[in-house]
Amino acid sequence: MKLEGTVALVTGGARRLGRALTLGLAEAGCDLFIHYGTSAEAARRTAGEVRALGRRASTAAADLTDPAQIDRLFEAFDASFGRLDILVNSAASFERTPFDETTVADWDAVQALNLRAPFLMAQRAARRMRAVAGRPGSRGELQAPGVILNMSDMAGVAAWRGYTAHGVSKAGLVHLTATTARELGPDVRVNVIVPGPILPPAGEMADDPGWRQKGLRVPLERTGDAAHVAHAAVFLAENDYVTGATIHVDGGEHLLPGGRG
Repeated sequence: MKLEGTVALVTGGARRLGRALTLGLAEAGCDLFIHYGTSAEAARRTAGEVRALGRRASTAAADLTDPAQIDRLFEAFDASFGRLDILVNSAASFERTPFDETTVADWDAVQALNLRAPFLMAQRAARRMRAVAGRPGSRGELQAPGVILNMSDMAGVAAWRGYTAHGVSKAGLVHLTATTARELGPDVRVNVIVPGPILPPAGEMADDPGWRQKGLRVPLERTGDAAHVAHAAVFLAENDYVTGATIHVDGGEHLLPGGRG
């Protein structure tokens, strides 16, 4: 897929890794619809950065744990853009809860945002993508398959203590990627990215000794940058013969025992 002039919807696209994905796609030629939860000011700033790159940008808030708000998010999208080419499911929580202390409410909240919301977003996105699949575009060319990109993490491929609910949600997202890739082909391609040590935890800096030490433990002996994940997203959006793939952007962390440095 040539990304110039395409339209991407990025959930959680205003901050941290979501912002990097938004800007990476904008630099590649996409117009952006930026979803945010509560970070209205960050969304406004990120939209301004997209426009400074010469691309269109719109923003909308939604609580993705509420299916009705997901429907309203797509109504807002439809009012801003006439087509959807790329969906990036980036919004997620990252909650650490001891196994014995995880309540039903804790479990349900994590699954609702990290797993159910990407499913509902993909379902609604796919309906729009399939409606135009194979039709001539504005220049007479056939529309390329739609693209859905999911963002998992290392807790979804390795067993981390203290992250049972989160890890299950992210492992489920990896399998959801495989099943939707099979369900939606050839009209929609679906892939998942698994970042490793890309961004330090909130409150830490990239030059903190603990964060730098974490990088030294992975095979490439360094931490990564959000741009590495954005580059992978652009590759997966552009390459029309990749679907159902899990791409690790982790410096080789998944090769280690337990998947952790």
